[in-house]
Amino acid sequence: MSAAGALAFTAIPAAFATPSTTVVISEVYGGGGNSGATLTRDFVELAGLGSAAYDLSGYSVQYLPGSPSSSSQWQVTALSGSVAPGANYLVAEGAGSGGTTALPTADATGSVAMSATSGTIALVSGTTALTCKTAADCAADTSVVDLVGYGSAVVREGTGPATGASNTASVARSAALTDTDDNATDLTSGTPAPVNSAGQVPDSGDGDGDGDGGGSTDPGTVRVHDIQGTTRLSPYAGQTVTRVPGVVTGVRTAGSKGYWIQDPTADTDARTSEGVFVYTGSAAPTVAVGDSVLVTGKVTEYYPSSTSQSVTEITGPTVTVLSSGNTLPDAVTLDATTVPDAYTPDAAGGSIDSLALEPTTYALDFYESVEGMRTTFTDARVVGATDDYDELWVTVKPDENATTRGGTVYSSYDQPNTGRVKVASLDTTSPVANVGDELSGTTTGPLDYSTYGGYILQATQLGTLVDNGLKQEVTRRQKGDELAVATYNVENLDALDDQEKFDRLAAGVAVNLNSPDVVALEEIQDDNGATNDGTLTSEATLTKFTDAIRAAGGPRYSWRYVSPENNQDGGEPGGNIRQVFLFNPKRVSFADRAGGDATTATSVVKTRKGAQLTYSPGRINPTSDAWDNSRKPLVGEFLFHGESVFVIANHFTSKGGDQPLHSRYQQPARSSETQRAAQAAEVNTFVKSLLTADKNAKAVVLGDLNDFEFSQTVTTLTDGKVLTPLITTLPAAERYTYVYDGNSQTLDHTLTTPAITAFDYDVVHINAEFSDQASDHDPQIVRIDVNRCRKH
Repeated sequence: MSAAGALAFTAIPAAFATPSTTVVISEVYGGGGNSGATLTRDFVELAGLGSAAYDLSGYSVQYLPGSPSSSSQWQVTALSGSVAPGANYLVAEGAGSGGTTALPTADATGSVAMSATSGTIALVSGTTALTCKTAADCAADTSVVDLVGYGSAVVREGTGPATGASNTASVARSAALTDTDDNATDLTSGTPAPVNSAGQVPDSGDGDGDGDGGGSTDPGTVRVHDIQGTTRLSPYAGQTVTRVPGVVTGVRTAGSKGYWIQDPTADTDARTSEGVFVYTGSAAPTVAVGDSVLVTGKVTEYYPSSTSQSVTEITGPTVTVLSSGNTLPDAVTLDATTVPDAYTPDAAGGSIDSLALEPTTYALDFYESVEGMRTTFTDARVVGATDDYDELWVTVKPDENATTRGGTVYSSYDQPNTGRVKVASLDTTSPVANVGDELSGTTTGPLDYSTYGGYILQATQLGTLVDNGLKQEVTRRQKGDELAVATYNVENLDALDDQEKFDRLAAGVAVNLNSPDVVALEEIQDDNGATNDGTLTSEATLTKFTDAIRAAGGPRYSWRYVSPENNQDGGEPGGNIRQVFLFNPKRVSFADRAGGDATTATSVVKTRKGAQLTYSPGRINPTSDAWDNSRKPLVGEFLFHGESVFVIANHFTSKGGDQPLHSRYQQPARSSETQRAAQAAEVNTFVKSLLTADKNAKAVVLGDLNDFEFSQTVTTLTDGKVLTPLITTLPAAERYTYVYDGNSQTLDHTLTTPAITAFDYDVVHINAEFSDQASDHDPQIVRIDVNRCRKH
């Protein structure tokens, strides 16, 4: 709920409530049909936030006079349908006898005669009329999603109502849809600019029709570079621009429909893009590439997500086609000479929206300076495989942190890879590519910005895919005196999954990992997966998996795990994911010591034979706050050739909630690190207790740590030099287990105690670089020569 305000007839503001994260009231106009008005009806406009459509079924907008009396009642207009993220939803209200221009087709219609100068609008979860008549009472009503008081309204959010509403002026939020729960600062007055869910504005017809944008075929005074401006935010945001000239350079007919126009007559300022996206909503564009057009519409800044940068767009367009078949403007080349090596300006964690662009200094500024323009690259290497959305990643800097298999290593927070560019084909025929393949020849199209990944070239011309023949790796088999310990995230595996998934993951264990002695599995779910019915066992899942491994030529594995409490370990609700040990009983023994359960911690005792676990398998301090809503480490004691080896399997909390590299907040916040650091400290403390009991204790700490080798998580985990991260023993070009946004990076780790001096370590690349994956993680393995370790 975002409603907050002051007690009636007082100047003391009530405490702010939480601003809405789903949908807000973006504009309110009560002067429709009044003297001097152009529009014939009042309206309320909503705007979608977040990253998914928000269902408004069962919701309402409600109106209360600005100075309500004891007999005043809230008037209700019911809503239906949904509002898309970054889109609008138009509610038409009472009509007057004046005005000349109708609203665009409304998404919901009421008959409330709103005051032009003073009143309150509430967005309500429900259709029952509110009863609150003070700001404080409305702030306490949990059905109020958002609230706008304007004029002299006593029911409002924050320090005061929005001011300036009149017969000819509405009150509206900025293009960024800022919601601090203070109407006086969040909304300002201006010319009414209603937009419906189809992106239509008054007189826009079907949102992409044949209107002449005002009856003239002469260009207006505003050019695309004026709209784009010298920062990330348009100086024309929220304003209607008339007859903007350009040539159509690309048309998108799926998803967010629209087209790009580019002014062939560029200005001399490298900061100002000459291209812009024209959003047509649900209406399919009727223009074609090469059309010379004049576009009239409202300039908006669309934020695909709460932390992303924005896309400058013209919405609710009318278009006049002047001619067709025109030559397209030259494309901007993307390569090592044009894209800077520095990634982004630093705003000390704040927004870079208002900073003047420096396209010759920062890569993100360069990409922003050509947003919407035709861009091109030649012979680019694929660094992120084609995904489920037919999008892939290339690098336009072939020498930037190249991996041995064709990717691009992400090696530090300070130097993100700047040559990565996402690519999609506008005709949705992107090739199926793996890392190391090449888009040969020329790829060209408008540069867009996407929720996932940032800047994306929407290709009108796509290079030819050259298959580099990337193969899955197969590691060697361990020798007789080598204990082979592996880790593998099997991505939410449960007994209800298709047999094909089991078979492919099983082949990874039996063939690619060559049947390790011990396998620590992450993301084994309970026997019915995401069915949320309290099931906790994984016996059916593990039976099916180990049977598949046997069928693939592997050994008959045994297993150990500790069942979690229901829905206490994160992951999919009802899935109850956990870590599991598989082990080959013909090669290694498990020291079973009963007593460990979901909430009982195992510990270390010192014996004449060295360190020993009180419970095996067991968990590390499972009631610690560090493990809230997260997987608890699984500890087991194994015997191999008479030697005890302790294995600690981990799956630390995810990076969900962190701001992306391409965020408008720079440097991006990594809020999830706090919990992972606490988890790392718990494991570090446990390892120290092992080494206190026996300084020569052999322990392997491994699993999906969800963090990088240069992160605070790993630094905390290794504090006191009690563990060595084996990923750092590999050449820099081989340090990765996962590919995300074209970055080859390390999330999965294996670390060992000082007594493990003789080992052979390998990351086995079988998934992350491929379009067709059994899991999104690559497994890894360490082979420990226990005889050589004993000699030390």
